[in-house]
Amino acid sequence: MSLLAGKTVVVSGVGAGLGHQVAAAVVRDGGNAVLGARTEDSLAKSAAEIDPEGAHTAYRTTDITDETRCETLAALALERFGRIDAVVHVAAWDSYFGGLEEADFATWQSVIDVNLLGSLRMTRACLPALKERGGSVVFIGTQSSVAAPSQVRQAAYAASKGALTSAMYSLARELGPHRIRVNTVLPGWMWGPPVQAYVQFTAHTEGVGESEVLGRLTERMALPDLATDGDVADAAVFLASDRARAITGQSLLVNAGELMR
Repeated sequence: MSLLAGKTVVVSGVGAGLGHQVAAAVVRDGGNAVLGARTEDSLAKSAAEIDPEGAHTAYRTTDITDETRCETLAALALERFGRIDAVVHVAAWDSYFGGLEEADFATWQSVIDVNLLGSLRMTRACLPALKERGGSVVFIGTQSSVAAPSQVRQAAYAASKGALTSAMYSLARELGPHRIRVNTVLPGWMWGPPVQAYVQFTAHTEGVGESEVLGRLTERMALPDLATDGDVADAAVFLASDRARAITGQSLLVNAGELMR
């Protein structure tokens, strides 16, 4: 039987990268994917690629800083498929760089509003449906929340995702009696559009080959290849499925062994 046969999974933050891969994995494994993101064109493109006939996908523009929009996406899942079995939180603000000295704390607050509070808003919107039969909440965090990378500084992003992981423990305890599991996937360097762009930009800036830049990333890893968006999506889908029915309150690093804990 397919991993997610008959299940409906809400996926926030569906664009060209990880969100698309998560939604694609849901449909591949027999589930229905309800897609949310701020840009309708991205949603339409993703849904068409994943499910050309539209039998197993639905989408609606969603800004997770807006509680009403979160509730509307959850309502779409119920309207179209009659249930919510899992929610996977990919939506994030990960494009603000820098450390403490140059920090704009107003921007930090916005990053936290998206990455921490936005994920919690979307979770709460799905709770009534999840409570009906139990289910799964999967946060996409980052390895940077437990070990700062040396190549880039993303202090606000790391702090917001670290806070989300801390919130996970409380939610796992709070929601466990309803048979709702709460876990986090922590990707490291993940081959997909953002890392491809980083490799290309760095190679161009330094006047070196892309293979050299990529080699700097992989040399610290136990495995010789970067994890991909698809690898992270597969981990998220596993945690969303009944095969992870006894797993809650856990953080899973998907990082080719760069950091081991």
